[in-house]
Amino acid sequence: MSERIEAVELRAALLRLRRGSGLPVVFGGLRDGGRPLRIAELHGAVTPALQGLAISPGNGLGGKCLALARPCAVTDYPVARHITHEYDLPVSAEGLRSVIAVPVVVRRQVRGVLYGALRDALPLGERVFDAAVAAARDLEQALAVRDEVSRLVEPAEPPGPSWEEVRHAYGELRALAPQVVDEELRARLLAVCGRLESAAGRPAPLPGVVLTPRETDVLAAVASGATNAAAAKRLGLRPETVKGYLRSAMRKLGAHTRLEAVVAARRAGVLP
Repeated sequence: MSERIEAVELRAALLRLRRGSGLPVVFGGLRDGGRPLRIAELHGAVTPALQGLAISPGNGLGGKCLALARPCAVTDYPVARHITHEYDLPVSAEGLRSVIAVPVVVRRQVRGVLYGALRDALPLGERVFDAAVAAARDLEQALAVRDEVSRLVEPAEPPGPSWEEVRHAYGELRALAPQVVDEELRARLLAVCGRLESAAGRPAPLPGVVLTPRETDVLAAVASGATNAAAAKRLGLRPETVKGYLRSAMRKLGAHTRLEAVVAARRAGVLP
């Protein structure tokens, strides 16, 4: 989910909290993955002291809320005994006394904290707690829905080439290699063919089955679906010559048809 959308959802939740509770100051932040929670939205603040403040689990009221994953509140923040006081300076700068913090929990993970506060040391009633919890639950639902939508519409990783595509590429490379005059380049092309054979997981060649390079070229062309005429054109041979190589390969493989020859060559480990 984009940070912009999260910010919109957080802002809406804080405005609901402010309207529902009547608290003059509301603020909060969300975290994603390993990023720390930072106060990103404030409403009713008179100073920038809390803006961008990083909240560590266990520290202060919000950190306690993060660690316990439950609502926490204090009546007089500066002297509260059940929280640590790492954030006293920015809290005092804003003049906050009574504060409530409610976790935003999505799929059992605390994704953020919503705060509401008074500038007087007064008990926070049931109405405030209910409004804060309701705002957090609304935000949790919105985040969960948007997470699921993002997962469903996220483009899937493009599929890799099929075995038939690999075999077709192999046949084209086998056909191209004999036409290359440069011996080093030809050797490199044949090495690529060898890697394709390994990638296809071809078995070790069966003993007694030894095809010539041209017989292998012809079978590779036939395996890709080429007719004798198409194989001849691709390999730079005459159709009669292609037929001769094909008959010889079929005899060595004990095959009676072109299809049988291709299947036998793959089983013998001479084609991918």
